[in-house]
Amino acid sequence: MAPSAAAAAEAPAALAAADMAPRVRACTLCHGKEGRATPEGYFPRIAGKPAGYLANQLFNFRDGRRNYAPMSHLLETLNDAYLHEIAAYFAALELPYPPPPAPQAAPAQLAQGQRLVQQGDAARRLPACVQCHGSAMTGVAPAIPGLLGLPRDYLNSQLGAWQTGQRHAQAPDCMAEVARKLSPDEVSAISAWLAAQPVPAGGKPAAQLPAPLPLRCGGVALPAADAKGRT
Repeated sequence: MAPSAAAAAEAPAALAAADMAPRVRACTLCHGKEGRATPEGYFPRIAGKPAGYLANQLFNFRDGRRNYAPMSHLLETLNDAYLHEIAAYFAALELPYPPPPAPQAAPAQLAQGQRLVQQGDAARRLPACVQCHGSAMTGVAPAIPGLLGLPRDYLNSQLGAWQTGQRHAQAPDCMAEVARKLSPDEVSAISAWLAAQPVPAGGKPAAQLPAPLPLRCGGVALPAADAKGRT
């Protein structure tokens, strides 16, 4: 009996995934089985992240905007097409998230973190995290990552890296601009609150934001209508 059209369409994708699995073993040595992350808390989950975001980070490590020698050495000879393949493979993995750890901060600090994540600080022109990363904080396709399901130590380290210039993105670097407006106490509060939240909807990124981004971000393409008049 001939296979159905749906089965025939799914076959190449299944073969491609099976072919990629052995080729990304170097990734899973640090990022955990299937990119789920590891208990150590520093290597982030990459499974299910938006493909555009993952590709951007691979380019950033390869091209020197992010500095971590093992990643840079692993990627330095790989071309754009192959990095897009790697990103697409991990983005397509739909895996459950574990429950979050118990909150690692006092109630007042958690409340401060929640306020900054959900409301920002208009007086300092500090946008809320949800304005870019989505109301559910699971990211936005194709290039904005979710902030839930990440360890507190990792969140702290990345915000600190943007503040000190150790991490960069394509110009204009909106995350560097945001991070440099945060005090050390605010960084700690944000990371503590985010790390304590469960991941809704399987962690799938939203299809789009309800409003234009509050800042221009070099790694995120804005629709032409949203970009008019923005500097």
